[in-house]
Amino acid sequence: MNTTSEQAETSDAEGPNAPGNPGDPVEEYVTTLKAALRGPAKAKSRMVGEVREGLTETVAALTREGVPYALAVRQAVEEFGSADDLADSCQRELTIAQARHTARAVALTAPFLIACWYLVQNAGNIQDSQVPRTAQWLAVHLASVSGAAVLLAAATLATTGTLARWLPTPHRLPLTIAWTATTASASMAVATLALATASVLAENWLLTAAAGTLAALSHAVIAGSARACRQCARMPSTEPVAL
Repeated sequence: MNTTSEQAETSDAEGPNAPGNPGDPVEEYVTTLKAALRGPAKAKSRMVGEVREGLTETVAALTREGVPYALAVRQAVEEFGSADDLADSCQRELTIAQARHTARAVALTAPFLIACWYLVQNAGNIQDSQVPRTAQWLAVHLASVSGAAVLLAAATLATTGTLARWLPTPHRLPLTIAWTATTASASMAVATLALATASVLAENWLLTAAAGTLAALSHAVIAGSARACRQCARMPSTEPVAL
């Protein structure tokens, strides 16, 4: 009798549903959850890892009590909820994390655009022609756009940070910061072209070209984060629940 029981346990431990195997229900659960989530890679990896650890510990505790592994997994999943149900709550948290990530990118890089124009305007004269005057006109407007984006980004970081303990996070905030970052990114792309054009006619062309390069790098940083934030904000689990 004992030999038969030991053989059954050994078969269960080495079978396709054994812990850690490709067919392991826990790993399938985690894989499904991971595929359903969008957000910052580090936060997503940490969240999925916590779920895997929690499921594994729950299953292990049940199997130590004599529950067969397959049944232990089913009971653990019932306790945690389905992967789709868990993805809803996880995605809301990841969406806020992505909004903070995007807001931080804007707050740290957009001021460089303002600084670029300031340096270009004060570093030397530009030959009198319509093209440089147009570049100067763009400078004022693009600096205003970037300044507004920085203020909203700072408000987002405050609202989703310390203030979140007392104030609810506005539902539309992630989508708002996503499109704000998109606008700031577009302004940086235009600034790059304007600075590249102005550098041809500027006396201090090297500084102007360097400012354009910095604007291009800032655009690349914000554009990717803004795109990810738009994707997160449009996930079904982030939509308000009708009462």
